[in-house]
Amino acid sequence: MSRISRRDLGRGLGVAALGASIGGTHPVLAQTGAVAGAVAGAAAGTATGAGDDLAFPADFAWGCATAAYQIEGAVKEDGRGPTNWDIFSHTPGKVANGDTGDVACDSYHRYPEDIALLKALGVKAYRFSVAWSRIFPEGKGKPNAKGLDYYNRLVDGLLAAGITPHVTLFHWDLPAALPGGWQNRDTALAFADYAGFMAGKLTDRVKHVMTVNELRCFTDLSYMTGGKAPGLKLPMAQVNQVRHHGVLAHGLGVQAIRAHARPGTQVGLADNATIFVPALETAEHIDAVKRAVREENAMFLTAIMEGRYIDSYLAAQGKDAPKVQAGDMAAIGSPLDFVSVNIYTGNTVRADASKPGGYDILPHLPQSPRMASPWLYVTPEVMYWGLRAINELWKPKALYISENGCSADDAVAADGKVYDADRVMYLRNYLTHLQRATREGLPVKGYFLWSLMDNFEWEDGYTKLFGIHHVDFATQKRTPKMSADWYREVIRTNRLA
Repeated sequence: MSRISRRDLGRGLGVAALGASIGGTHPVLAQTGAVAGAVAGAAAGTATGAGDDLAFPADFAWGCATAAYQIEGAVKEDGRGPTNWDIFSHTPGKVANGDTGDVACDSYHRYPEDIALLKALGVKAYRFSVAWSRIFPEGKGKPNAKGLDYYNRLVDGLLAAGITPHVTLFHWDLPAALPGGWQNRDTALAFADYAGFMAGKLTDRVKHVMTVNELRCFTDLSYMTGGKAPGLKLPMAQVNQVRHHGVLAHGLGVQAIRAHARPGTQVGLADNATIFVPALETAEHIDAVKRAVREENAMFLTAIMEGRYIDSYLAAQGKDAPKVQAGDMAAIGSPLDFVSVNIYTGNTVRADASKPGGYDILPHLPQSPRMASPWLYVTPEVMYWGLRAINELWKPKALYISENGCSADDAVAADGKVYDADRVMYLRNYLTHLQRATREGLPVKGYFLWSLMDNFEWEDGYTKLFGIHHVDFATQKRTPKMSADWYREVIRTNRLA
């Protein structure tokens, strides 16, 4: 076996895999292990014989992603107002080791160095978020010129380096001055005002704008299970109203951006949709995946893409269903130019007519492979199947992977380097299935690796590291890991490596 490469093995299995991926009728078991997943994706590509079977589209946008609170630091500088995460991280017991984002990667001061990291990788694009409270310290009212100046410098620096900025307007750091946070409908209105303001200031140079990042995280995980700021555990009626305010903020934000942006600005969102892999690559199980994606995302992406809460969701919530005002759903369903998806993990689904919705979500097993974060099960096939389900359900104009990456228990070797072979394994397998998606014609335009560098990982503090650059948080020195070298080669060749 040692003499057979992954590509050689792929050629041997190509015909069988191709029958399943194209015809959809050949009952080939969907691969569930990371290595097997890579083989399946490479196999189908090799069998096509169309040009370079490992290549991505010529105009594919390779990038990296970060978020403001996770990297910027400088939380009390230049007029920035406090956020929910400043309060939460300074509350004893909420974040591992009492870590905070007070300094993080100090990117507020070191952004030229971070742009140099991006340029050295050869990326075409960089996804970052704007700290709402740097622009409006109180969440609304008078804008803060020094905050806007920072993002102008960042955008101009990226463009000077030949890197296209992709901006997310909200990545969980909510201005603490907004009363009630996402429990208050007025927060959605304040977000729309902020979004429109930023569109007017940045879209002369920024042509890709995302409203919010990961609705489920700043609603359910923050107000229902309580692991993220503000750490509440509300009853379901209030949770559903928080969810509604989240998607309403997105929809009103889309409208505000379009009203104030320069022509040619593309508007979307970045969502961590719950996505699945079919137990068998057959028609009934593939259909079960699509049903599951639509149902399990009913309160978020489904509502956005369809402009309504589907009947099954409203029936399941009953008296706890969200209160919707006139015009809300039209705003929530505002047309998008692209949908970005954050893909890390997924579950397997099988068709089961006896279950609600006609599908059964199979649980992960104790022996299922996973990365350092307990939730991050290695399911590379979900990269393809998640994108395919979203595409077939709602036909978005364009798709992006706005985040994909993994935590690893990185160790610095004696020579000062990090040889993160486990992260390279994870990324290589997921990109294999992304390449299958592009090869089969799904409108995937780009990929943003999470993350450019180690950073503040929310409630895990600095105990879970996702970066392809090691950060010594005592000195702020950035050092490329082996995964950065690998990603640089992927970008250089525009193909699987």
